[in-house]
Amino acid sequence: MVCGGFACSKNCLCALNLLYTLVSLLLIGIAAWGIGFGLISSFRVVGVAIAVGIFLFLIALVGLIGAVKHHQVLLFFYMIILLLVFIVQFSVSCACLALNKEQQSQLLEVGWNNTNSARTDIERNLNCCGFRVFDPNETCTSDCFRSHHCQPCAPIIEEYSGMVLRFVGGIGLFFSFTEILGIWLTYRYRNQKDPRANPSAFL
Repeated sequence: MVCGGFACSKNCLCALNLLYTLVSLLLIGIAAWGIGFGLISSFRVVGVAIAVGIFLFLIALVGLIGAVKHHQVLLFFYMIILLLVFIVQFSVSCACLALNKEQQSQLLEVGWNNTNSARTDIERNLNCCGFRVFDPNETCTSDCFRSHHCQPCAPIIEEYSGMVLRFVGGIGLFFSFTEILGIWLTYRYRNQKDPRANPSAFL
C-alpha cells in the first residue's frame, strides 16, 4: 500500500504521538530528577516543566486515541490544539533566536531579580555570587563565599546564554515543523475512509 493510504496515515500519526509521549515523559522525568538530586530548588521552574510535560502528554493522548479509533471529533480538536501550540512555539523559538546580547543581558537581569530560589541554584552550581558585582555583605550559597573571593554570575551566565537560547530556539523550531506535519497528517487522515468499516458509515 502506498504511503498516501489510510493505514500509512494512521501509523504515521500514531508514531508522531508516541514521540510526543516520550518527550513529555522525558520532560517530567528531568524535572523530577533535577529536584530529587538537589540541582533545582525552584518549585516554580519545576512546576512549569512538569505542567508543560503533562500538557504535551494529554495532547499526545488525544491524538493517539483519535488516530487509533479514527474519531472525527477528537482528531478535529487535536488539530486545533496543535495549531495553537505551533503558533505559540514558533513565535517563542523565533524570539529566542532573534535576541541580541543586550536583550539577553536585560532578560537575564530581570529573571535574576525576580527568582530567589533560581538565583540560589545558579550561585551554588556556578560557584559565583551576585549578578553584576560581588558584595561580601550579602548572603551567598556558593563555596567561594567562604573565602570572599567570588566572581559575579553575569559573565558566566552570559557566556552560555546565547548557546542555550540557540539550542532552545532550534529545538522549538524542529518540533514546530513536526506539529505542522501532525496537522497535515490529521487533516488528511480525517478525510479518509476506513476500508474495513461500513462504506456508508463515515462518522
